[in-house]
Amino acid sequence: MNERQRDTARHAKGRGSKFVYDELKREILSLVLKPGIPLDETSLSERFAMSRSPVREALVRLSAEGLVVMLSNRSTLVAPINMVDFPRYVEALDFLQRINTRLAAQNRSELEVEAMSDAAKAFDQACAANDYLAMSATNRDFHMAIADAGKNIYLARAYGQILDEGRRILHMHFDYIKASTSDTLLGSEHQDMISAIEARDVALADQLAHHHTRQFHDRFVDFMSAKYSDDFDFARSTLSATA
Repeated sequence: MNERQRDTARHAKGRGSKFVYDELKREILSLVLKPGIPLDETSLSERFAMSRSPVREALVRLSAEGLVVMLSNRSTLVAPINMVDFPRYVEALDFLQRINTRLAAQNRSELEVEAMSDAAKAFDQACAANDYLAMSATNRDFHMAIADAGKNIYLARAYGQILDEGRRILHMHFDYIKASTSDTLLGSEHQDMISAIEARDVALADQLAHHHTRQFHDRFVDFMSAKYSDDFDFARSTLSATA
């Protein structure tokens, strides 16, 4: 095989792995692939009509993002959703959401405010279309636009990771909101955060970010309590109301 052929094979392999990764990630995030189910490399190879190598690469990438668990016996499972640690997850989300939003209010540019507004509009459009996958993706885009405006790559990276880890929880959260007769996702929360950031009001931006986390927390606890009231003791954790 000459150099050009090797390059062609390498590029094809990269596209194959990315395709498998994208498809499996979409199915995991949208809960088509349920938490805890096995992912067999041979079956996936047959499904995607490619060798096990790109399938393995895709699974390794998903493992790095916490979406699958690769066990010592070489078997792979869709990562469980750990409800026991949900209060700790929310604590971390609250901290990162508040600090990145505070920094955005301090450091934002006009172009970055426009990027937030565009992402907020995309989220609203996804909500109107009732497209859960687009809703979780555009919600992430909105919050990462805020993190980008904060200009701290380390805090932004940690924020992105925790947002990704919570996307499956968001899908259950969306189901609850959809079934609710008194709640909606199409509120003014995102726009209020943008307005505070644009005004460089750090204290208000922090307060709104904290409220945003509390609202997510309370809605999801209500969902879990309603769904598992008979056989699931879900402790209602408390986030500090102080900034």
